[in-house]
Amino acid sequence: MSKAPSHNPPAVAGDTVGALIEWGSQQLESAGVSFGHGTTNAHDEAAWLVLWRLGLPLDSDLSDAPESIKNKPVAPAEKALVATLFAERIASRKPAAYLTREAWLQGVPFYVDERAIVPRSFIAELLVDGSVDDFLSDRTHRVLDLCTGNGSLAVLAAMAWPEVEVTGADISPDALAVARINVDKHGLRERITLQLSDGLSALPGPWDLILCNPPYVNADSMAVLPSEYRAEPELALAGGKDGMDFVRQLFAAAPACMSEDAVIILEIGNERAYFEAAFPQLPVFWLDTSAGENQVLLVTRRALAAQTRLTAQ
Repeated sequence: MSKAPSHNPPAVAGDTVGALIEWGSQQLESAGVSFGHGTTNAHDEAAWLVLWRLGLPLDSDLSDAPESIKNKPVAPAEKALVATLFAERIASRKPAAYLTREAWLQGVPFYVDERAIVPRSFIAELLVDGSVDDFLSDRTHRVLDLCTGNGSLAVLAAMAWPEVEVTGADISPDALAVARINVDKHGLRERITLQLSDGLSALPGPWDLILCNPPYVNADSMAVLPSEYRAEPELALAGGKDGMDFVRQLFAAAPACMSEDAVIILEIGNERAYFEAAFPQLPVFWLDTSAGENQVLLVTRRALAAQTRLTAQ
């Protein structure tokens, strides 16, 4: 008769923060968990979980200096808490952000839970480093963050441009409830409006800038997503057979909702080939991010309007 597997957390090796991180990293690697929700490897995720569980700053110094956080002793009760957290991460296959109820984007903390996708958009980099500023003007007043999720891009846009009004919109009431937490958390209720909308249907504008990290994962990729991604709302990920269903609707409706000089900044992840197949004649600007020049693009209203006219002919 086979013995039922034990669900007790494994014994933790070591009595310092650094030792717990190394132990945790080994646990995650051995379990074959997937990353991509704020970290890209076992060591960084282990550091996140250990520091969070022990109530230490997530930007703690983990150098080899004797005085560093890495050498801070850990009590047996704290070790037990860490072990339980790692056991939950491995057993549930949920992204770490859903366990800690916190995600960081460009150094800014955001609340997140299972009602919204874990924020990780490369658009955040462009907002913070000023990469898109040259495409804007003194006439840029109304900014829309479409598919806002937990509201992180709306918050970062409001922080980057104190003079603009920002609207965060989503089709999901649950996601907007999470976004409300973050808008209030960062004291931006007077500058960020949250709006329930299916695409642009309830958002006539005119918008001077549209930010959008839409559902863009193609059907074949959706079928093989790791469990960590399947823990997120499918509505925020699945983009149809080629991943471009939402983008087609957006581009068709956008010109009528944009001011004359407006632009859309759109993230399409690893789907550039599908994007270019869907819009072969559309001139766009590919923007450089830490993941290269294939993840985020910029398209002007003029280009979208011209394509709409060509399609209608």
